Amino acid sequence: MIQIIAGLKGSGKTKRLIDMTNAAATEGNNDVIFLDDDNRYMFDIDHKVRFINAGEYHVHTPEMFIGFISGMLSQNFDVGTIFIDAFIKLCKTDLADSAWLFQAMEELSAKHTVNFVLSVSADPATMPEFMTKYLI
Repeated sequence: MIQIIAGLKGSGKTKRLIDMTNAAATEGNNDVIFLDDDNRYMFDIDHKVRFINAGEYHVHTPEMFIGFISGMLSQNFDVGTIFIDAFIKLCKTDLADSAWLFQAMEELSAKHTVNFVLSVSADPATMPEFMTKYLI
């Protein structure tokens, strides 16, 4: 399953994502990952969550991003949810051209029983139609 928290800069997306991450860490039996582009929120995340600064791993394209996610899932079969902050910055993609990326994430989600929760800096009213089904 993919869920998107969308909104313009300053609308509280990251705060909501952090709250959801910490709740998942205390409620669930699976491993939780928080993926960001820097270490800014490292100390806001529960210590049980695997915090990953993707900026340290040279992810420069959407294809590299899918490979990065796939690598995480291949080494840990217990991952239940991956929270991704600053999705557009991490993937370095234009939302209008990212339908294939969401299809790949859907396939990973189904195959590995993992949920993705993304924060996307975009006006929900102007997002591509294929993404509207993911909005929460």
